[in-house]
Amino acid sequence: MTVPTAGPVVKNVTRRKAKAQIENLSGLLDRICSLVDCDSVPAESVTTIRVRQIVDTIGRRAYGPLLLALGLFSISPLTAIPGMTWASAAFTLLIALQLTFGLDRPWLPRGLLEAQISAGGLVKAVDALRPTARFVDRLLRPRLDFLARLPFVILIGLMCCAAALVTFPLGFVPFLPIVPGLAIVLFGLGLVARDGLLLLLGAAGVIGAMLLAHDAIESLIPMIQNLLARFQG
Repeated sequence: MTVPTAGPVVKNVTRRKAKAQIENLSGLLDRICSLVDCDSVPAESVTTIRVRQIVDTIGRRAYGPLLLALGLFSISPLTAIPGMTWASAAFTLLIALQLTFGLDRPWLPRGLLEAQISAGGLVKAVDALRPTARFVDRLLRPRLDFLARLPFVILIGLMCCAAALVTFPLGFVPFLPIVPGLAIVLFGLGLVARDGLLLLLGAAGVIGAMLLAHDAIESLIPMIQNLLARFQG
């Protein structure tokens, strides 16, 4: 049975002209809903859309919205699918490395762009985030905006790399990957709104995630040693 790909519920955005810059979390959710008709697609829909369509809708040249979308994905119910947490971390690491090295346009692998996700699941995630988005957007404003410019953007890229890397060991422990995911959300919001306070909070979140990863690795090492001892015995 062939799973239907995005058809009438997905609007053709790839041929549109560039849209206005995303300035907050609600703006990102609205941009996603310009791709998927959030009012008519049921949560149980089996229709799928390609990652390429989402990225084109958000804007490939904008690191902030991309990081924000990745962070939201990493803390959404979609990561309950086995392997999605690590896939999200790998994608985040790829984007963060390019931000660190100052690439104007992020490079994205074709295989990832052609991956498909459930339109119904995406709509469900957007609807769940709406109340939080309205609350968060009231708090956003430009402050300490020098932190969202060079050379500090390089440090933000490095912190995002760290958040992505610690997600791999944390992925073995339920719910812990939410911590680096929230840090990525804060970095994305901070870059989008040029809010340096959020960038600082994101850095604090990464430090907390690193401490959690250290504890997780320490607890995993004896388990791995015991498994190896059983196989050798």
